[in-house]
Amino acid sequence: MAIMITDECINCGACEPECPNNAIYEGGVEWAIADGTSITGSYTLGSGSEVDATDQQAPISDDFYYITPDKCTECVGFHEEPQCAAVCPVDCCIPDPDHVEDNEILLARKGRLHL
Repeated sequence: MAIMITDECINCGACEPECPNNAIYEGGVEWAIADGTSITGSYTLGSGSEVDATDQQAPISDDFYYITPDKCTECVGFHEEPQCAAVCPVDCCIPDPDHVEDNEILLARKGRLHL
């Protein structure tokens, strides 16, 4: 399952540079699949909508850091545990119950994001 950041986030930013997929953004900042990945051209999001990889998507949160599930792999294929959760000083990086995925799906996403 993807990781999410709860509203207990203190906006310290410790998690953002730890993400190997560049899936973490500061509150209010738009995101794109292409940010920090090798994706170009069209890409199908988890919702089924097709976007250009450089298209800016609406922020998931305006108030605190957030993780976009379309780019989160829980660090599978990179690290033994999600690095955002490992460095978070207030333990607000937790599994997202709305995005439950197994390792096969997470590894496939990693493969698509990092050609």
